[in-house]
Amino acid sequence: MASASTFLSHPNPQANDVVSSAICQFKSCSFASQSTLFGSKFASKSLSLHTATTRPACASDSEPISASHSHQTFDVLIIGAGIIGLTIARQFLIGSDLSVAVIDKSVPCSGATGAGQGYIWMAHKTPGSDLWDFGLRSQRLWEDLTESLSEQGLDPLQILGWKKTGSLLVGRTPEESDMLKGRVKLLCEAGLRAEYLSAIDLLVKEPELMVDKDTGAAFLPDDCQLDARRAVEFLEKGNRHYSSKGRYAEFYNDPVISLLRSGGSGEVEAIKTSRNILYTKKAIVVAAGCWSGSLMCDLLRESEVVLDVPVKPRKGHLLVLENFNSFQLNHGLMEVGYVDHQTAIPLPNISTSGLLDHDGQTLSVSMTATMDTAGNIVLVPDGKPVIGPVPGVANVFLATGHEGGGLSMALGTAEMLADMVIGNPEKVNSAPFAVHGRC
Repeated sequence: MASASTFLSHPNPQANDVVSSAICQFKSCSFASQSTLFGSKFASKSLSLHTATTRPACASDSEPISASHSHQTFDVLIIGAGIIGLTIARQFLIGSDLSVAVIDKSVPCSGATGAGQGYIWMAHKTPGSDLWDFGLRSQRLWEDLTESLSEQGLDPLQILGWKKTGSLLVGRTPEESDMLKGRVKLLCEAGLRAEYLSAIDLLVKEPELMVDKDTGAAFLPDDCQLDARRAVEFLEKGNRHYSSKGRYAEFYNDPVISLLRSGGSGEVEAIKTSRNILYTKKAIVVAAGCWSGSLMCDLLRESEVVLDVPVKPRKGHLLVLENFNSFQLNHGLMEVGYVDHQTAIPLPNISTSGLLDHDGQTLSVSMTATMDTAGNIVLVPDGKPVIGPVPGVANVFLATGHEGGGLSMALGTAEMLADMVIGNPEKVNSAPFAVHGRC
């Protein structure tokens, strides 16, 4: 099976029409497709494909550890049970003695996490940029985790879907090839293993690609990939270990309705959900993905705090090609256009009005492709996250806006946010990701 996604900013986002789940109920159809990356391998085949209507996905086999419907108190409340929320919960549990509750209007993987490809890549990041050190730290933390699993006699491939696939950033014009050569030089100077591949060398790495004389690629052999669903199951299982110690609880299918403030200090002391009132001793973390902006707007509506979180939903399409055995991919692939979204090229037979967001900015579409742990092909199209305390609202923190990099930046985000709350020295400069001045 193979899957493909493209992502466009939605000009008029609606709550029920913006984020699609990775695991879906399907309707079948067939089509003949032609790929600029794979040439006639797609064109000569009539492929079976499914269009999706979403359902909750990625929840573990075991039931959530939910507390009874009552007033309860935890040190940290985390709104959002995607990869960011669950890794933040894990960080507090393993790195402190604080108690944690995770709250979500649905279940894990019902949003962007469920559609994630699991790239742990540095190929598309630029040395010296705000994301560079953060990306390196996050990658190192994932590698440390897989090494820890191996030391325990566990298989990271089985537990997390972890594979060192290597990555190929592919360009098709002389200008893109020159850019890739420069990028390889920068990556090598920054200490990473990277090399430029000519069209001939690229064809050796990936024989099924359609290349011409101008095609080239940046190759990073140490980039990795994990499986989002397996990672979430691992995180949930680990977090639930602390429930028996009274330090962890989950409140799924229980949307947050409002913040409750102290009558004396005015500080936020609790959140009200559809079924519970949950009090916090230390912090509330909003990690609700693309819904963080609208959620914060709703929660602060009756306060004097004005906060415009620069995060908006994007329309996502995941194309699944089942039982696909026409060819094998050896590495993760990404079009060079994924790195530079400054200019968009309108798609054939599609009105350009559909490629503009609500601010009139041109949108762009690029593709990535990889073979997942089950032998499926995943084909997809992009930002700096917002991490830190909310100005004017004591004890409330944001961790959102990761766009296509939530899985790769999850552990780094969890470490950074937990260090802020607990007061630990930071490992990576958090200033570029601060809420203040950006919201």
